[in-house]
Amino acid sequence: MAKKKKSKDSPRGFSLHIDPFMGERMCFVFGVALFGLAVWMTVAFVSFITTGAADMSLIESPRPGDIMGGGGRFANAGSSLGAHTAYFFIKQCFGLAAFIIPVFIVVLSLKLMRAFNLSSLKWFLGSALLMIWASITLAKFFTPFFNDGYYNPGGDHGLYVCIWIENLIGVTGLSALLIVVAIALLTYASAETIYIIRKILNPAKLREKIIFIITNREEKGEQKEEEPVQPQTLVGAPHEEPAPAAEETDSEEEVDTDGKEENAVATAMPDKEKAADDEPDDEEPANVELEVEAAKGEEEAKGKLLVKVGDKELSPYDPKLDLENYRYPTLDLLKKYDSDGKPTIDMAEQNANKNRIVDVLRNFGVEISSIKATVGPTITLYEITPAQGVRISRIRNLEDDIALSLSALGIRIIAPIPGKGTIGIEVPNAKPNVVSMESILNSKKFQETTMDLPCAIGKTITNEVFMFDLAKLPHLLVAGATGQGKSVGLNVIITSLLYKKHPAELKIVLIDPKKVEFSIYAPLAKHFLAMVPDDSDDAEPIITDVTKVVGTLNSLCKEMDDRYDLLKKAGSRNIKEYNRKFTCRQLNPENGHRYMPYIVVIIDEFGDLIMTAGKEIEQPIARIAQLARAVGIHMIIATQRPTTTIITGNIKANFPGRMAFKVSAMIDSKTILDRPGANQLIGRGDMLFLAGNEPVRVQCGFVDTPEVESINKFVASQQGYISIFELPEPDTGDEDAGGGVHDVDMQRLDPLFKEAANLVVLNQSGSTSLVQRKFSIGYNRAGRIMDQLEKARVVGAASGGRPREVLVQDVVSLNNLLAKM
Repeated sequence: MAKKKKSKDSPRGFSLHIDPFMGERMCFVFGVALFGLAVWMTVAFVSFITTGAADMSLIESPRPGDIMGGGGRFANAGSSLGAHTAYFFIKQCFGLAAFIIPVFIVVLSLKLMRAFNLSSLKWFLGSALLMIWASITLAKFFTPFFNDGYYNPGGDHGLYVCIWIENLIGVTGLSALLIVVAIALLTYASAETIYIIRKILNPAKLREKIIFIITNREEKGEQKEEEPVQPQTLVGAPHEEPAPAAEETDSEEEVDTDGKEENAVATAMPDKEKAADDEPDDEEPANVELEVEAAKGEEEAKGKLLVKVGDKELSPYDPKLDLENYRYPTLDLLKKYDSDGKPTIDMAEQNANKNRIVDVLRNFGVEISSIKATVGPTITLYEITPAQGVRISRIRNLEDDIALSLSALGIRIIAPIPGKGTIGIEVPNAKPNVVSMESILNSKKFQETTMDLPCAIGKTITNEVFMFDLAKLPHLLVAGATGQGKSVGLNVIITSLLYKKHPAELKIVLIDPKKVEFSIYAPLAKHFLAMVPDDSDDAEPIITDVTKVVGTLNSLCKEMDDRYDLLKKAGSRNIKEYNRKFTCRQLNPENGHRYMPYIVVIIDEFGDLIMTAGKEIEQPIARIAQLARAVGIHMIIATQRPTTTIITGNIKANFPGRMAFKVSAMIDSKTILDRPGANQLIGRGDMLFLAGNEPVRVQCGFVDTPEVESINKFVASQQGYISIFELPEPDTGDEDAGGGVHDVDMQRLDPLFKEAANLVVLNQSGSTSLVQRKFSIGYNRAGRIMDQLEKARVVGAASGGRPREVLVQDVVSLNNLLAKM
């Protein structure tokens, strides 16, 4: 069998390590591209040091299209992509040590361009080790100089690794480790650095190499076309390969004078080829059968089993299984209107309004180049583009004149519209349409949402469903004059939550000083409502007594503290992480862990509470608003008197979400939104929602009382929990005055008192979780039973997280003790 002849042009030296599908030209082009990439990254990194603070908000809160274009808003010299690249490598990764990355890319590009020969793997490992060492060193010794900076000199990576190593081997150990690594890096890099510097300082060699690659390959291609076709040699016939031309050999030796490794490889090749040609050709490989076997993957688990404890296999915990037959409310419980929230376009009305707007502006010497109308359910937005040279303030000052010309209830001018080069004029429609709750909840946007607490409240001017996530907001302030839709807005929020959340996932605390607004939700007591335990006969799930409001808010503060303690024990940062661990059975309920539902606190007529209780109301609300977001407690407060004495600076600072209905004065609008606008609304559900920089005008959905009653009746008709969700009893402060367990009323013992006493004595272990688990009761009731057992001298006082000491040794002694009570 003929032996395959090696081509005269087979790659030599450096080319032996190049992909066979890439020629020298392609490698050179790729090297130039990498060199350009390194230069661009260097420019972006250097620019980030001076412009990163200006681009930080755009990077951390991106808008659609920012990465692809950014609209010229980025100050970085590398534009949007350069800002994001520099932010990732400098801020999130290695800090100033990230400049080693373009240096390595430059070295790699010079290798591809055959400027010199080196080991890519060695350079990569060396550069990576140097970058990690520099990142940790900068984070360790230079962080104090960047306290006010927007990035750490060692990056987030260096800072975290530095802290981790310090916790592991101490500050002295970290310093010693950095010094040892520095000495090793200097020893390794000395020889390689000298060789690279010598190559870089000799640009003539690089220029000659480039000329040789381009011209020599073209000459070889022409010679190949002129060579005659050689006849096929017979099997076993000797074959001699012609020696390379003298000029070619001389050229290669002249160019590669300093490349000793390349010349060595190139010189050794003819000897290897000659040795291969001298081998006998009449030997053929033996017929060996190839056996192919597919690699076996991991065997998949059967079913959904997650945890195995002993011989018992446990599936993930599902809190919904307590009410596994619960059915969510259906859309047929809501009323569907003829208009269905879709705007009706009256061209005669639109043309008349357009002509009036243009005439008024021209009468005052304001010319416009274009006008566009967007018709919404109750408002039409006219976008006008002023002619060149027209000041925006002139149009803004014509607000009353335009309203007079249109004979409208009130107009609102947006000058300019954020993100657009136009000025907006919002004009009420002559025939407004009702935005039904059915049309909002029946939208794809609401039904497919992944929000934790979705609140769909209405439709915008463009007839799009507007919704927000209360879990991310995280608290909402609602204000508006009487009869402008404030109570309907609260009902819309509650209805949205009822349609999306299971009773195991959500609990609602309703505080209603007027006693009539939320009474309609009383049937939801054993499904969604939560309250402080109350043994009185007039206990109601809706808190209407002002004297009980303070206790409820303090109870929520205690629940918040308890949840934070559980998060600390579980090593979680927020309620989502904690519940995920609990459902995966990574947390033991015997250690006090429990599934945490979201708690939404809704307070109506907040102004009346402030006037009645004052600081006693404001302080717990402010504390909850500041801290409760991470543990899933969110607040919505509403008032019809948005004055500074009611909506104080402390309240406004902790309630970033604002929902403003029509108010009577501009000062009220500034109190709610910090700007005018709410006083120019038209009422009947027309509102401004503020959760960022600019308010959004929304027509609130309409849900009538019969619809709410139908939803509540549908939910109440299903199986609920045994009792209402109990909040922990608030601390009254009596413990400091000698109260606490001594104030337990032993004349009103719990019905399970004797059984619990027998359980504790038989087990010789007393704990609230034991009583709670054995009798399937709530934590608060079990705590009250333990207080009664302590008062009866059955168990000792609480001692941290350990079980209480049992003071009675046997059942006989217990019966004698109970007989004396």
